[in-house]
Amino acid sequence: MSEIRQFFRDHGISEVEAIIPDMAGIARGKIMPAEKFAEDGGMRLPESVFLQTVTGDYPPDTGDAMSPAEIDIILKADQKTVRRVPWAAEPTAQVIHDCFYSDGRRVSMAPRHVLRNILELYAQRGWEPIVAPELEFYLVEQNRDADYPLKPPVGRSGRAEAGRQSYSIAAVNEFDPLFDDIYQFCEDQDIEIDTLIHEDGPAQMEINLIHGPPLDLADQAFLFKRTAREAALRHKMYATFMAKPHAKEPGSAMHIHQSVVDLKTRKNIFSNPDGTPSPLFFAHIGGLQKYMPAAMALFCANVNSYRRLTRYLSAPINVHWGYDNRTAGLRVPMSDAQARRVENRVGGADANPYIAIAASLACGYLGMIEGAQPSDPIVGSAHDLPFGLPRSLDEALRELRACEPLVKLLSEAFVEAFTIVKQAEYEVFLQVISSWEREHLLLNV
Repeated sequence: MSEIRQFFRDHGISEVEAIIPDMAGIARGKIMPAEKFAEDGGMRLPESVFLQTVTGDYPPDTGDAMSPAEIDIILKADQKTVRRVPWAAEPTAQVIHDCFYSDGRRVSMAPRHVLRNILELYAQRGWEPIVAPELEFYLVEQNRDADYPLKPPVGRSGRAEAGRQSYSIAAVNEFDPLFDDIYQFCEDQDIEIDTLIHEDGPAQMEINLIHGPPLDLADQAFLFKRTAREAALRHKMYATFMAKPHAKEPGSAMHIHQSVVDLKTRKNIFSNPDGTPSPLFFAHIGGLQKYMPAAMALFCANVNSYRRLTRYLSAPINVHWGYDNRTAGLRVPMSDAQARRVENRVGGADANPYIAIAASLACGYLGMIEGAQPSDPIVGSAHDLPFGLPRSLDEALRELRACEPLVKLLSEAFVEAFTIVKQAEYEVFLQVISSWEREHLLLNV
């Protein structure tokens, strides 16, 4: 633990947050004095932490997803992840942990291990994926009653946004004090933001993270969500990564740019020596097209996620691909040969970044080892074509369970745990009666 101890000394750390990302991407763990953390070689949490739903409940039947004895798992700090918590009142550090059983086995359902396992498959073939997530989010007024619609916050002009202001500098500047805090908090945590823009919706923003190794970028995305929410609270507003917070407005996505380099040469294997697209590039796209419908629950993991996927509101509805085509689920941006990549535009901002990145890379990997062939690139709008993705969480979970290649790659233990948690959330959602039902069914049927 020498690196962590040195970090504590250098920054005068008095308190530590030992955290793990759960199935929903929520930070869970323990807070303790720095001296106790440094002296303690490992902490424990109940295995059931990964079976907790987003509502804080547990599935009535966990099947074989966890031990009936509700055993503990051991948390081991990833020393590379120690960072300050810049918004904390006391000098506080946060450390992301990996989870193991007492016999040393990895906890297969832990999202961070799911991603590690996929990266190891690439490494066995001499490949290393490179990713760059883009995260969209809305700023909204603080909302103390969940029954009321959300509203855009008031900026420095004293007025809330009423229209759409894509790429407007002035619209971003409305919230300069907030973004000053976000940038400072990110710098303090080594979260490398490339660009910040105003997106299509009212007070909807997007940040791009600088490309790099998938596990590091998943860590940064996980921490950025926490950072944006904490910074927004300082300014008496919320930052939400909910996929569809406003009716009749665009939803929020997490687009994943992905490429693969040769471990030895560091050359992009999506390009031939002459700069043309390689067979592995097309096979990667073919794998994404073939397996993404079955992986949909991993990209769109909540009931609200599917409200985002509607025609003509900046969201894909199928897995067609095209060159520089933002209507397609898979976009190939304009680039030189070394930067050739695929942008997966299907996932929601509400997705767990570890799981979504693992799933996207898994689909591409299967295509590469199977030699999958993609469809022809689409020219024109993919929104005019039929839906090619599951339309609900329930449908997506069924497709995931039925896809043997994906289940095998991601591990049966993870898929069982994930689907049990998400099915439980879906069943609870079905118990909620909406205002639409009361409005149109109460007196009419």
